[in-house]
Amino acid sequence: MPAALASTVTATDLACDRGGRQVFNGVSFTLHPGEALQVEGPNGAGKSSLLRLLGGLLAPATGTIDNPYRVAWAGHDVALKPGVTLAAELAHWARLDGATPAAVAAAMAAFALTPLADLPAGILSSGQRRRASLARAMASGAELWLLDEPGVGLDTASLGLLAAAIAAHRAGGGLVVAVTHGEIGIDTPQTLRLGR
Repeated sequence: MPAALASTVTATDLACDRGGRQVFNGVSFTLHPGEALQVEGPNGAGKSSLLRLLGGLLAPATGTIDNPYRVAWAGHDVALKPGVTLAAELAHWARLDGATPAAVAAAMAAFALTPLADLPAGILSSGQRRRASLARAMASGAELWLLDEPGVGLDTASLGLLAAAIAAHRAGGGLVVAVTHGEIGIDTPQTLRLGR
């Protein structure tokens, strides 16, 4: 295992407050390289908030997070300029992430986006935009993927591409935390259920 992927991601006794109320507390887990955590629970249970904590976008009310890895986020909001081609948009984000053009090409192929490369992002369907968000996360080279409802808007074939991408990422020692309301094809994940 490469030295860069020798550490764990550890959350210890996390609590999260949003809008003046506590959405969860006492959340602890450890992820080793190659592992995945599937976070489940009803709306409002704090699933997306947990991802924000792991990504450093929110501070926990209590508890600690030890994450030595770079993070890639694939969420509901896909930041694609509508008048720019998909290939140009993904290349832009890849440059910001320090990724190579080859990584972008591989990620586009992994999510069956290569035929759409020259289309303006604004005409993509919601499923195509979701696949673009996932390809962006993949191309970034980040070790920890934070996926917020990655299966929403994906058809059966696209869910298969997602499962294959997650499996390949984990096989290389990558880590995944995915918020989901249903099965998305993650093989033997740890499961964390939020909500009472």
